[in-house]
Parts: sequence; C-alpha cells; structure tokens
Amino acid sequence: MSEILNTLMQDARVWQGQHHTRTSRPTESTGYQVLDNQLGGAGWPRGALSECLLDEPGIGELHLLLPLMQRLSQAEKTVFWLNPPHIPYAPALAREGVNLDQVILINTEDDGDFLWTLENCLRSPVTGLVMAWPGKLATRDIRRLQLAAEAGSNVCVLFRERRHAEQNSPAALRLDLTAGSQQALKVNVLKRRGSWPGQYCSVAMGHRADLAFREAPRVVQGPWADKAG
Repeated sequence: MSEILNTLMQDARVWQGQHHTRTSRPTESTGYQVLDNQLGGAGWPRGALSECLLDEPGIGELHLLLPLMQRLSQAEKTVFWLNPPHIPYAPALAREGVNLDQVILINTEDDGDFLWTLENCLRSPVTGLVMAWPGKLATRDIRRLQLAAEAGSNVCVLFRERRHAEQNSPAALRLDLTAGSQQALKVNVLKRRGSWPGQYCSVAMGHRADLAFREAPRVVQGPWADKAG
C-alpha cells in the first residue's frame, strides 16, 4: 500500500497543498525563460489541453506560441489553426522562421464540425501543435478533447474568452492574458498541474530565451484584416 501511495504522490496530477511538484510529464518550452520559470521550469504540456483566456484577440497572444510554431514546423510537424478570428499573416510568419508548408488553417461551420475536426487533429500522428478558437464548450466537450490530446501527445492551446475562467475545466494549464505596456504581455497562471494558482509574470516580446526571436513583435500586431469571403 505504501508503494502505491508513494507513486500517487509523485504524480503531478495529485495536488499536494503547499508543495510544488515538478512534473515529469512531457512538455515543450514556451521559448520565454521567464514564463517557463512560472510553469515549473517546463512549458506547454504535451498530451494535455492548455487554455489562454483573454478579453479580445490581438493583444499579442500569438507571440507566446511563435517559438513553438517555429520549432515544431521546422521539425516537420504540422501546426493547425482552427477557426482563428482573423487571417494569419503568412509573410510575417515565414520571416520569423515558421515553415509554412507545415501550417494548415481550417474553418468549420458549426460546433459539431469544430469538435470533430479538433479531435481528429489532436489524434493525428503528424500534429505538433493545434491552436483553436472555440465558441461555447461544455465541460464534457473539454473532457473529450482532453482524451484526444492524451492520445496524440501533442500541444493544444485553446484561446477562449476570459468569462470562461469560472467554468470548471480539466485543462492542465490555464493562463489569463492581458496586454501590458511596451510590447509586453501579462500572464497570470490560473491553473497548472502539480501547483497552485497565482504565479504571475510579464513577458517582454523582444526578450526571449532564444535570441533568434528578438524581432518577434513584427509578427502579429492586430487588429488583422477581415476574412475573405
């Protein structure tokens, strides 16, 4: 029995009150050392859902994913954009080192198609990253997507409105994002496996762990052009 308890205590999904637990589950660095430090020295969880909660798109939220997009696309992994609110600016992404041959944009017409498409993207072995902008999601839908993410062992980030912060969610990571001053993004960790909420940092877009991204503020400034047709 003691061996079983010890095993459970080492699992980052078991919250231990005042103790931080450094997860051994696979992760991908965000590319921002200050943010990785707030995430237990890890980064985006693989095989799990992450949620970015914000009031409106275009505050710099895509900068958080740019290092990962560059890294995974160069490794021949597919980066899916599902129902983005605006058209991604391909020339700027290419200028920042994103392999556009590995970028796929999908728009769906209803909630059923969205869930089906997202679930299949998550389960695909070619997927490295899925970024999705859902409408209303029931808790049971998020659980279904969580199972798909576990099966695919890739990174999935859902961009949702801040009002959903009060909704119970099985997502492994939940970040509250607000625009800061001088091209910075304020990040408040609402939930992280193996730790308690409340970690906070300000991410300066021009000062990331990888200096190859020092010109990143050019990528997405927002607002973007409306969708064609």
